[in-house]
Amino acid sequence: MGPKRAAERFADRCRDADAYRVTLYGSLAATGKGHLTDVAILSVLQPVAPTEIVWKPETVLPFHPNGMLFEGLKGEQVVDSWKIYSIGGGALANETSRLEVPRSIYPLTTVTEIKEWCYNEGKTYWEYVNDCEGPEIWDYLDRIWTVMCETIQRGLNNDGVLPGGLKVARKASTYWVKSKSYNDSLKSRAKIYAYALATSEENASGGVVVTAPTCGSCGVVPAVLYHLATSRDFLRIRILRALATAGLFGNIAKTNSSISGAEVGCQGEVGVACAMAAAAACQLFGGTPSQIEYAAEMGLEHHLGLTCDPVCGLVQVPCIERNAVAAARALDANIYATLSDGSHLVSYDKVVEVMNETGHNLPSLYRETSEGGLAKRYERK
Repeated sequence: MGPKRAAERFADRCRDADAYRVTLYGSLAATGKGHLTDVAILSVLQPVAPTEIVWKPETVLPFHPNGMLFEGLKGEQVVDSWKIYSIGGGALANETSRLEVPRSIYPLTTVTEIKEWCYNEGKTYWEYVNDCEGPEIWDYLDRIWTVMCETIQRGLNNDGVLPGGLKVARKASTYWVKSKSYNDSLKSRAKIYAYALATSEENASGGVVVTAPTCGSCGVVPAVLYHLATSRDFLRIRILRALATAGLFGNIAKTNSSISGAEVGCQGEVGVACAMAAAAACQLFGGTPSQIEYAAEMGLEHHLGLTCDPVCGLVQVPCIERNAVAAARALDANIYATLSDGSHLVSYDKVVEVMNETGHNLPSLYRETSEGGLAKRYERK
């Protein structure tokens, strides 16, 4: 998503070029073919002018591992160039501006501050979102929820093998059908898995998904909320409020650390998604601000150190299974937090700090390069 947006912006500013050259650096180059990065860029630029993609996985630019250099050519001369970075969830940034993050919307940048505001005002997290964003946020979240539900329903009804060469079969429909033969807790768990698989498999096949917070972790939040919406009959407005809370906790992680697997590993993707889903679930079950924060803290804490080493650079192995397991873990975190009084020793903000520190200390092999870990243990048959 980020590279495609970048291509659209560069095409707008350099429409009269004879040709384009796009150089991909670091992790973006290492996993670009598996992530269809070149396909996304060419879909925008190739209709305008001939476009060359240059791959430089060995070159990591200092600002972020997902670097791109767009160049517009007249003959052999470069008439325009733009260096930009894909920082996760479709967002773009460079050394001088984070183009997708309007910092003025949220005056408080830590959950500790926001939780204090909640207790002082007698409100909770979704009300803080409403106060900061304005009433128009609800139409936006309503659209987000509609797309999440449509993605799950498509995924549950699609069968076959996912593209990319690993020959991974879709499993969502099978899990959903098998859930019917179980009772109670096993049925609930099977359905959660099925919903998460449905969304992640749609993502892996190039379908429409909601970044929550990223494409690679898009299955967790929808699975949890869809399961609760269909099994507990929560009103739609309550689901939207839970989505607002989930987004707030995701934004805190993005603002103070990262949601990019290339920058901090999968803890920034699936870990943050689990925290978002846990917070949303806890709110739906009537959690206090402290309990909601505790649920989110557990969701992220227990994913600390999670590497990002996708096989063949595809968002399939281990990514799809991780979404399913994290969705179940989010509900476990919610239960644990609601059984407590909300008191805990380590805050969500501290865990975000640790995630940032851990991610930057991880060897680059384990930050979305497909050059280490699980990616090197698979032998293509």
